[in-house]
Amino acid sequence: MNKRDLVLSLLDSETPTPYIPAAFFLHFDPRDHRGQAAVDKHLEFFKTTGMDLLKIQYENNFPLRPDIITPADWEKMPCYGEAFYKDQWHIAEKLVEEAKKDALVVMTLYSPFMCAEQSITKELLAQHLREDRDKTKKGIETITESLMIFVKGCIERGIDGFYHSTQGGETYRFEGSPIFDECIKPYDLALMDEINAQCDFNILHICDYRGGYADFAPFLNYPGQLVSTPLKWGEKILDLKDIAKIFKRPVMGGLDRHGIITKGRKAEIVTAVNAACDEAPEKFMLGADCTLPSDIDWENIKTAIDAAHNYKI
Repeated sequence: MNKRDLVLSLLDSETPTPYIPAAFFLHFDPRDHRGQAAVDKHLEFFKTTGMDLLKIQYENNFPLRPDIITPADWEKMPCYGEAFYKDQWHIAEKLVEEAKKDALVVMTLYSPFMCAEQSITKELLAQHLREDRDKTKKGIETITESLMIFVKGCIERGIDGFYHSTQGGETYRFEGSPIFDECIKPYDLALMDEINAQCDFNILHICDYRGGYADFAPFLNYPGQLVSTPLKWGEKILDLKDIAKIFKRPVMGGLDRHGIITKGRKAEIVTAVNAACDEAPEKFMLGADCTLPSDIDWENIKTAIDAAHNYKI
């Protein structure tokens, strides 16, 4: 069973998973964000750490739009097309050529809301959504149209699936208002439904980088074959078995991105991995709760992955 088959076995309750797969992600140095340098760095990280899938980091952020000052200005939001995604598609195509025979290759996909924040800052976007949802939604619709071009281009180049990261439903943002349900979730689902229809392996990542969540209910109907979420929901601290039961699908996680894996000794990392595996559901991929710090020692990551592979199921 190669790495592709290993990870896909998570999706089949009838197929035993012979050992616990693992994968961790981080942002590389800016000099490795583009072209062949990005291809080489992704392959180096994949091979050095021994991880079981190759996730392509997305570093092609939407440009800042200083011309969008008021909600009415969102009609100026351009729909970025093929030229904008050319380099990211090149990276995807080369990594598919190099790695797909051995492992699943998945692309990072940021949500339309997250790309809107990149365009005007999170503070201004929140202000616009509160002032005039309908006018602001026009920009988010345009962003969704652009991201759909990106998604379809990735699929044409052989990507196996996507790691779809979503934000906007955190407690501190719009709780008590209809903004999430009207202006964020529909556009998340437009993209997620497309990738779910076209790809066999997608990871739903509910990202707590900006803040925590009150509950998981808004996300239960989000598609994705695996789910990666925070374990803290409101006042509740859940475990991975709880998450698997609630979302009715395999989970990815187990380690704190700022915890033992970043600064622990080898024995401490192995102990933490074993503890995570002890508490995990049967269908499980070891990972962190979000992107690891960029300055982490790759040997720590390799230690964690080796420990997962050596864990006696």
